[in-house]
Amino acid sequence: MFAEPLVECHSGFTYAESPRALRWDNARRVVKTITAQARQPGSRCFRIITEDDLTFDLSYMELSDTWSLNPV
Repeated sequence: MFAEPLVECHSGFTYAESPRALRWDNARRVVKTITAQARQPGSRCFRIITEDDLTFDLSYMELSDTWSLNPV
């Protein structure tokens, strides 16, 4: 695990419906594609590919209102 990332997301009916961009390695990375997403009790999980072709697993934990990020 790494320090909590700064994540920009689309929020419609609920918060964190889909990630749009994140800060990683001192750079803003725009999400090009969401390749997978899942809903688990208390969290939303996404596998994303950024415009610079980096792949990450992103999770939003609803109870703690925090994001976690793991490079793949």
